[in-house]
Amino acid sequence: MGDTKKVDDFLSKLDHPMKAEIVAVRDIIAKVSPDIEEDIKWGGPSFFYKEDMASLNPRVKNYVPVIFHKGSLLSDETGLLEAGPKGRAYVKFHSMAEVEAGRETLEKLVNDWIKIMDQ
Repeated sequence: MGDTKKVDDFLSKLDHPMKAEIVAVRDIIAKVSPDIEEDIKWGGPSFFYKEDMASLNPRVKNYVPVIFHKGSLLSDETGLLEAGPKGRAYVKFHSMAEVEAGRETLEKLVNDWIKIMDQ
């Protein structure tokens, strides 16, 4: 079960140069579907739909990394999604402008994850 209050508390106490961008990315992901659960896992906000979907890593200070744990299942023709090790894939936001520019792609990736999990 997710714990949105735990994520709210974590973010309220977070001292981070890109806190506004982290909050914006969290809002984008969480608002895609009411069935997405969130919690604090692996040191940051994490999102779950039937299994672990993605996490934000606040230890990185110069951009906001969104780590899709099974990102190799997702495809993205925009190039925003970068392949990583062990089947992971990353989306990296370096500014609020990038968060806004990548909003639709991020929403699509989350929707694609939901469709894959529902198959």
